[in-house]
Amino acid sequence: MPYVEVSKVVKADRAQILPIIKRMEDYPLFMADLKSVSVLERGDNYTITHWVSNVDGRVIEWTERDTFYDDEWRIHYQQTAGDLKKMEGEWLLTEVEDGTKVTLTVDFEFGIPMIAGLLNPILKMKVRDNSENMLAAVKAKIEGTA
Repeated sequence: MPYVEVSKVVKADRAQILPIIKRMEDYPLFMADLKSVSVLERGDNYTITHWVSNVDGRVIEWTERDTFYDDEWRIHYQQTAGDLKKMEGEWLLTEVEDGTKVTLTVDFEFGIPMIAGLLNPILKMKVRDNSENMLAAVKAKIEGTA
């Protein structure tokens, strides 16, 4: 199963970043490849969200549960339904000298074993690019360069 981890240092305090990355429904405002994110349910420490993304002309949809661990400065997400067999990961905010290191992990499985060997490297590259673009967009929004 492909696993991707990307990090970027943002010149801001964790307390400034966490509320922004918790509002999944706002991601399409600063991420071009996201068509929509809808909140289906919101609880004290979680949301259930439905995502519609356009990746190289192909629409990919999924629903995920986002669980917020504010005291640990992290968010865990896990696909509950959607186009991939498996997709889960987390956002982690770590204090560093220049601000906050924002780490995003994605662990996914396409779900077609016969072609996984061919597609997984391509999908891993696409997921890495998308994750890096997501962090760059969050950084630009927070640092005011969006």
